[in-house]
Amino acid sequence: MKISFLCFDLSDNSLGRAALLAKAASKDHEVELIGPIKASGLWEPMKDLDLPIKSFPWGRFPSFAGTMKKMAAAVEGDVMVACKLRMASYGVGLMARKINGKPLLVDIDDWELGFFLRANFWGRLGRMLNWSNPNGMPSAWLMERWVARADGVFVSNRFLQKRFGGDMIYHCRDTEILDPDRFDSNAIKRRLGLEGFKTIMFLGTPRAHKGVEDLIQCMRFVEDPKARLVIVGAGSELEEILERYPEVKDRVKVFPRIPFSELPDYLSAGDIAAIPQRHTSDTVGQMPAKIFDAMAMAKPIVSTRVSDIPDVLGGFGYLVEPGNVRGLAEALNYIISHPEEARQMGANARRRCQENFDIRILREQLMECVGKAGGKIR
Repeated sequence: MKISFLCFDLSDNSLGRAALLAKAASKDHEVELIGPIKASGLWEPMKDLDLPIKSFPWGRFPSFAGTMKKMAAAVEGDVMVACKLRMASYGVGLMARKINGKPLLVDIDDWELGFFLRANFWGRLGRMLNWSNPNGMPSAWLMERWVARADGVFVSNRFLQKRFGGDMIYHCRDTEILDPDRFDSNAIKRRLGLEGFKTIMFLGTPRAHKGVEDLIQCMRFVEDPKARLVIVGAGSELEEILERYPEVKDRVKVFPRIPFSELPDYLSAGDIAAIPQRHTSDTVGQMPAKIFDAMAMAKPIVSTRVSDIPDVLGGFGYLVEPGNVRGLAEALNYIISHPEEARQMGANARRRCQENFDIRILREQLMECVGKAGGKIR
């Protein structure tokens, strides 16, 4: 069987979930990734992705309608999985199904409209009028209205399940690759210039809803002088934030975006993994994938009570209220001053990840969803 995974933007971090699903399925089946790509090329952390990819130039309507038809005609899979409720993925899948009659599933791992709704009135109005963008608010709204047209739905958290129904498939990780015993954290710290420091690791694009500014602010109250906040995956946008907190700038070390293949090295160099999600319309329907990376690598995790984070951690992490800078600092101080408890907490989190969120489990869940939709040949 061949499965076609439709990604709405191969140049964006949306490729992460699509590639995860495709990698899981590729163990036993042929797969292909199909989607539009921008001039910047494949999403930088996945430049070396070893999967068959069919890319098409990104554009705007009305010309992009022709590109969508070409993408739909290029689908070769016996089953299609549209990743996200976006026109350039789910919309293409609906078009392809009219051509080939093959089952179409949709994977929903974000509340797409939530990203638009956080704007003020005029921002929302502008986004509502952005008809030419195939990934804009009007098309996202339309795709959400059409979710029932799919032959199967699966989601990544309970908020989305309540909103759209479907089966639950959390993000997962390959815990054999992400195994702390495979990495010499001290040697990696030396290589990265972090030797002798207590490292608080934040991995990923530092967008506002991910709480990176809360984390920077809280360094004012982290007591250990050897504590350093390490942000991996940042661009120039972080400089503006750091300028607002000059008193902690020397305690923050920033690394640019890295390939996914290097993620375990950087995570291994962290003593604590920080995922301080804020509570916004962006995050209520989002389950941060970096939680699973940190669990797999047995890192003590400090995070917030947002979305399914408390349920996924299952008590094996340190939780604070979203946006509580002082509370975040207190949790970090506690972890640093209780190293043995923190080590055991990380070990328990890894065990939980192995038992519940390993890639083999995602593979089984995905193929069960594919199997249920497989009888809906049109």
